[in-house]
Amino acid sequence: MGALFESQLFRASQGLFRGYEAGLPYDSPMNIQAGIQHALERIEATRTQYGASQKVALELAVKTRSAEECAQAARLLKDLGQPILLGHNRVQEARDTVDAIRSVEGSHVHLIGPLQSNKINQALACVDLIESLDSVALAAKIDQRLSTSLPVFIEVNVSGEDTKHGCQPADVDSVVEAVVRSEHLKLSGFMTVGLNSPVEADVRSAYALLRKIRDRIRVSYAMSKLELSMGMSNDLHWAIAEGATIVRVGTAVFGARHLG
Repeated sequence: MGALFESQLFRASQGLFRGYEAGLPYDSPMNIQAGIQHALERIEATRTQYGASQKVALELAVKTRSAEECAQAARLLKDLGQPILLGHNRVQEARDTVDAIRSVEGSHVHLIGPLQSNKINQALACVDLIESLDSVALAAKIDQRLSTSLPVFIEVNVSGEDTKHGCQPADVDSVVEAVVRSEHLKLSGFMTVGLNSPVEADVRSAYALLRKIRDRIRVSYAMSKLELSMGMSNDLHWAIAEGATIVRVGTAVFGARHLG
C-alpha cells in the first residue's frame, strides 16, 4: 500500500476532518456531516485501492451519543442517499434515542454490543436487528420473546482474544442451526470485532476467517446473501479488503465519546 494512502487512512482514523481542525465542537452538525462524508470517501478509496467489488455500507456506532446527535446523523445519511444504520452498544442508550432516530424515515437501529438475558425484552422494543447473537441459548431466549420475524447477525470471535465477545469459530454451526430452526429469527449475516494488532497480515487473516465462515454457511443453507459486519475506524480498510459489507465507525465521525 502506498505511503500517501496510508497517511490518508491514518488521518481519517484519527477523525482529523476540516471542522475539527477549525476548532468546532465535535458534536456540531457541520462536523458530523464532515465526518460522515470523509468516512464514505475513505470507504470508496479503499474499495478502489483493493479492487473490492462488494457494496459497503457505513454503520454509525453511536455509543454515548445524544438523541439529537443520532437524529442529526440519521438525517445526514438520508440526505446523502445512504442506508441509515445506527449501531448501539447498550440497550439503555438504544431506548433513549430510538424515537429520535426513527423520526427519520428509513432508519434502522442495530444492537452491536453484548445482549444480557435480562435486557432482551427492552432490546426487542427498540432495535431492528441484533448483530451480537453469540450462543444457542441466547437464540432460544430471543426467539421465545418474539411474535414477528427479527433479523440477526451471529457474532464470532475470530481474533481468539479473551476480551472479545462472540462464539468460537468451532461453535458457529450449532448457533446457525439454532437460528435456522427457530420460529422467528432470520440469519442475515455475521459480525466480529477485529484483532487488536497493527500487523496487517494478522488482522486480515482473522477477517478472512469470518468471510470463509460466511461463504460456507451461505452455500450450505442456500442463502443468497449474508452480510459481513466487520471493521471499525482504525482497520476498516483491511476489513473491506477481506469482504466486509458493513463497517462500523464512531469516533472518526463524532469525535471522542461523551463520558460520565
